[in-house]
Amino acid sequence: MHASASFLYTLAVVCSVAAVTTVLCQRIRLPVVFGYLLAGMIVGPHVPVPLVADTGTLSSLAEVGIVLLMFSIGLEFSLRRMLRLAPVSGLVALLETTAMFGFGVAAAELLGWSSREAVFTGAIIAISSTTIIARAFNDHPVEPAVRDTVFGILVFEDLIAIILLAALSALGSGTGVTLRELGATVLQLATFLAALIGIGLLVVPRFIRYVARLRRDETTLVTTVGLAFAAALLATAFGYSVALGAFLMGALVSESGARHAIEKLLAPLRDFFAAVFFVAVGSSIDPALVARHWVAALVLTAVVMGGKVVAVAVSVFLSGRDVRTSVRAAMSLAQIGEFSFIIAGVGAASGAVGEHLLPVAVAASALTTLATPALIAASADVAARVDRALPAPLQTFVALYGSWFEAMRSGGAPQQQSRTRQLVGFMALDVAVLMAVVVAAAVEMPRGITLLQRWTGAGPTTAQLLVLALAALVAAPIVLGLFRSAGRLGDLFSERALPVPPKGADFGFAPRRALSASLQGGLLLLAGAPVIAVAQPFLPPLRGTVALLLLVMFIGALVWRSASSLQGHAEAGAQLLVSALRHQMAETGVYPVPQPIAHAEELLPGMGAPVGVAIGAEHAAAGRTLRELNVRARTGAGVLAITRGDERILIPRGGDTIHAGDVLALAGTRESVTAAIALLTAHRTSSDTV
Repeated sequence: MHASASFLYTLAVVCSVAAVTTVLCQRIRLPVVFGYLLAGMIVGPHVPVPLVADTGTLSSLAEVGIVLLMFSIGLEFSLRRMLRLAPVSGLVALLETTAMFGFGVAAAELLGWSSREAVFTGAIIAISSTTIIARAFNDHPVEPAVRDTVFGILVFEDLIAIILLAALSALGSGTGVTLRELGATVLQLATFLAALIGIGLLVVPRFIRYVARLRRDETTLVTTVGLAFAAALLATAFGYSVALGAFLMGALVSESGARHAIEKLLAPLRDFFAAVFFVAVGSSIDPALVARHWVAALVLTAVVMGGKVVAVAVSVFLSGRDVRTSVRAAMSLAQIGEFSFIIAGVGAASGAVGEHLLPVAVAASALTTLATPALIAASADVAARVDRALPAPLQTFVALYGSWFEAMRSGGAPQQQSRTRQLVGFMALDVAVLMAVVVAAAVEMPRGITLLQRWTGAGPTTAQLLVLALAALVAAPIVLGLFRSAGRLGDLFSERALPVPPKGADFGFAPRRALSASLQGGLLLLAGAPVIAVAQPFLPPLRGTVALLLLVMFIGALVWRSASSLQGHAEAGAQLLVSALRHQMAETGVYPVPQPIAHAEELLPGMGAPVGVAIGAEHAAAGRTLRELNVRARTGAGVLAITRGDERILIPRGGDTIHAGDVLALAGTRESVTAAIALLTAHRTSSDTV
């Protein structure tokens, strides 16, 4: 067939089959991505259907789709936006992606795959799908707090994916890794990124603003698409993926201020070629190969869904969000998508992975994508169940943790901020040096053993132990420095949230100690997870996973100890709250509206900004238990005490019933307390009447 005829035939077959399959998928309420993958299988060479598309043409069209898709993702990046989101979303994304990378490497090692395949597997399952989540949220809307949290994390996940893609593109074709080759690769990548970004920031935004002033849509579209493909071509010339160049150009174009106009112009073209990209991915799926490796597909699916939920929920909670938001965000992110296909494709093209990895990744993506709408719909109930299952000390801890973070963000003297930046810099330097020491020891282990055997005459086992001891000796002061810096940072942040009184009794000691310990644990996890993730491919199988689990257990013990100590403080504080409530009620005679409890913040630092709420007979909360209302899980606020005439209930449990005339002491962030007041004082409807 003539080349032009082959191109037209391929395009016609792809579009026609994709149209039919996507319509069918929408009719049976499946994601349209399934339709594209199914269309790819139909027109691919592995399914006996007489509609085979030319693989070369389809591959070229898919490359166009990758460029436009990555360029569009790059447009979403703004240096200002990233700087604003980095202290929370950036750190959460770094923590959960490094944890998922470690889980992926461990899963591949258990499956018996090679070390290179393990690295690619870790990268494949680390990144969630922006496209799939955006479409799922359109079908299953969530509250703004969850949506903002998820998309903030996705911004940095995409950035991490680009870094992984660049590193894997550079390392994928090598036959072995030495410290010199690794250093040269990192230096080359850093030089390429610095040159492209530095020169691009000087030229691209100004040029795009000039073109935009012409007010010709077609000129703007052609110019931006041309820049995207030029950057993709430049990246391939330096040995990197087209995705890296297109993504960076999108980020540079976004600095022009014309992002929204360009996105609107680019959307139809991007959507079309992105669909072709997914069809091309589907055409590479060999059902027989997937059937042969179905165990691996199920294992990766389980790791993605289970690992993402745990890693994201813990990371988001440590950033100051409540349990409900943390669990709902985690269940929304439990899938993989377009970046997984691209990373697996890079591995297959370079020969670094076997032919089984891409079909297995696509199968895992299909299963997790299919589960995503159900997970989002069930996330509210799951969050409530998780909250109810927490032990009493942890329930008190999570109710107050958000209020501490709220105070911490709004406080801080210039001297504290300067000291904080200094300690953060020390921790970053320690992490970088520790990472270099661990990787150097792992990569140069064979050479070190040989040299020690030659110099000392020791046996292989003794020489290996000596190398490990030397590496541990070098790493020990760095690890000690990390612990000290994390402890000092924890103290600084906790003192910012709960300042130490200049004189008199320190009533905020217990909550400050609890906050400091939890922050220290979170900082150590944030520092240790990337080190373990980078070192894991060079270590014996599962050693990195064991190290990560030990670190998590250590931090969990810190948090539990802090929560247990806090419980006694909370119970004593609840008694003072009840006394303050009674005094306030005695002065006014009634407790007419929700209002702050007088002098509570001065007497009880660390208990948030307690608010008293009177429950009337007209309120739907009257006659219902706290478990039925599920106040903390639904709003994030905690009920610290209930005053009922002469009776007082301190730290009430789920089975306690709220009666008309009760006054409840609520604690938490201002947002969560406001939501709890709205829930408790909602008026009774006919459906609430017995």
